[in-house]
Amino acid sequence: MYDPLALAAETEKLVVRGDERKYYRFRAARFYGGIATADCVGCCLKCAFCWAWNKVANPSGAGNFYGPNQVAHKITAIAKKHNFHRARLSGNEPTIARSHLVSLLERLPRDITFILETNGILLGHERDYAQALGPFPNLHVRVSIKGCSEDEFSQITGAEPQAFGLQLKALEHLLEAGVRSHPAVVVSFSDNRSVDSLKERLHRLHPDFSDFEAEEIFLNPAIEKRLDRRGLQLT
Repeated sequence: MYDPLALAAETEKLVVRGDERKYYRFRAARFYGGIATADCVGCCLKCAFCWAWNKVANPSGAGNFYGPNQVAHKITAIAKKHNFHRARLSGNEPTIARSHLVSLLERLPRDITFILETNGILLGHERDYAQALGPFPNLHVRVSIKGCSEDEFSQITGAEPQAFGLQLKALEHLLEAGVRSHPAVVVSFSDNRSVDSLKERLHRLHPDFSDFEAEEIFLNPAIEKRLDRRGLQLT
């Protein structure tokens, strides 16, 4: 097992350089009805189902460094080309580069809804990080919760089970900061009892959170092997 906060600090040294961070592609994606997407490099979790595993496992050898101006220009150009009204950071974990992320948000047009896809670990650990996201009315944060309990989280990610609570704490901090957000939950390895238990925990944070987005798992041979090694089976 590992500490995700320690892994975030180690990964930051590899994927952040001043106000630049690493990205491995910029693309138009079909999600959210069409969205301009920047896929970043570097994560603080090692999820068995990760579709970008090669970048997670080898952040030093993946992608190139881009400044916030460059990223803003690229995703804005994609949005305009395809007549999208949404943009996002995805791929690995965008919050690892805090200064870069905030600078990017400052440079994006306010008529584009920006969706931050995050595992919530750093936002749960640092209340002031969520507060720093408060000034951006076009921001919406999607917190991807790995499993429905501490044990499921640990089995899915390989991380210390107590870090599961940081994901829920992220939602709490975002609520306090007035940042629009919603939870997405990986329920593919959970039984009904586990799902119901998480719904109760999320309801205590906010009634709307109990009606969460179920996150899809996309299988391929490499992912199936990693799931098998961790003893994970789809429910």
